[in-house]
Amino acid sequence: MTRPSLPRRRHLLGAVPALALSAWGLPAAAQSWPDKPLKLAVGFPPGTGPDVVARLVGAKLAELLRQQVVVDNRAGAGGQIATQSVAKSPPDGHGLLLGEVGSIAIAPPAFGKLPYDPAKELVGISELVRSDFVLVVPTHAPHASLGDFLKAAKARSGDRVNLATFGAGTPGHFGAEMLGEAAGFAVEPIHYRATGDAVTAIVAGDVAGAFVSTALAAAQIKGGKMRALATTAGSRSPLMPEVPTFAEAGLPKIDFSAWFVVFAPQGTPAAVLDLLNRQLVAAVQDPATRAKLQEAGFRVLGTSRADTEKMLKAEAQRWAAVVRATGFRGD
Repeated sequence: MTRPSLPRRRHLLGAVPALALSAWGLPAAAQSWPDKPLKLAVGFPPGTGPDVVARLVGAKLAELLRQQVVVDNRAGAGGQIATQSVAKSPPDGHGLLLGEVGSIAIAPPAFGKLPYDPAKELVGISELVRSDFVLVVPTHAPHASLGDFLKAAKARSGDRVNLATFGAGTPGHFGAEMLGEAAGFAVEPIHYRATGDAVTAIVAGDVAGAFVSTALAAAQIKGGKMRALATTAGSRSPLMPEVPTFAEAGLPKIDFSAWFVVFAPQGTPAAVLDLLNRQLVAAVQDPATRAKLQEAGFRVLGTSRADTEKMLKAEAQRWAAVVRATGFRGD
């Protein structure tokens, strides 16, 4: 048998990766992906929780893909601006969204003129992290426990209890409504457009309290500016082990959280989505990245594509029911 010439042998060796990729079912278009920097859109400003997640995961994802990942902060409208930008972008796997519960699950039933349809225009790749919420009050408030707070709220003889929110249609907004319904008192949501304005109002005592993320609550409590009464998590937070859950307090239905999922436009090749899922899971499970996310107050997940889609469908149904029950319309 004659041996192939050296150029011929090199050609055959060079073909091995392509043959392997074909065996895995990758179409030709996906074999060269990513061939340019990825853009990860975030609907909130730099320094916020979503931005922290995007930058930590994006940095590790860039290492794994050997391609730059650019975080694109498109703040405004509760994440809707960023969501729309990705929903309408080319389905080539280079434009991604770090979507969250507000713009994906709450906005569709709450806003009749939403400029995108997440169920039809976006596909979930992996749920990266979750952030639970904590009911906080000003440090000078007389309520030392959730029981004290609820007792005072129900004793207001029909007067509504002012609770701050980080915007109409956000998880904290509907969390306040849930609490009032479950505990039997009237709530008056006070909507703030800027996180800083809401925090200032809570600290100053302009409102009775608010639902804030675990990460934000932990920092404010440590700084002596807020007092935590209960958390929406299934178990106590490692950041605040002294704070009981609502379930412990006899209100198990107060169990909502903010989840963060990476999305791509519908029509993105399945092979690219599968590769992205594997690398995103690897990114959040990287020991250093995982530790930083946990320190920031997030529960680290990293789910499969199937589990992500299952979660998204369940959350869409759940929040649609919550929105209907409150009668809220954002437009």
